[in-house]
Amino acid sequence: MTIGSIPRTEDRSWAARGNCANGDPEGFFVEGSEQHAAKSACADCPVLTECLADALDNRINFGVWGGMTERERRRLLRRHPHVRDWRAVLERVRVEAVGG
Repeated sequence: MTIGSIPRTEDRSWAARGNCANGDPEGFFVEGSEQHAAKSACADCPVLTECLADALDNRINFGVWGGMTERERRRLLRRHPHVRDWRAVLERVRVEAVGG
């Protein structure tokens, strides 16, 4: 893609392809029952796995990421302290869930 005569590379990072990419980011940093609404935006997100893995790998403490609240992520991290590459774990679980 070019803008004028200046070539522009497209952002191919997972975050640019998320359902939340064009929305208000503040909507994912809410408390209480509002978190359920934020999580619903993640339900059919094409990069849900990448988002959740990034939040878990980097121990992000706030906000809804990959369809999970900070409390849900902390609980998962406590249960599996040995995991260092959440992307691999989440991909394996996804494949097993669809029967592959």
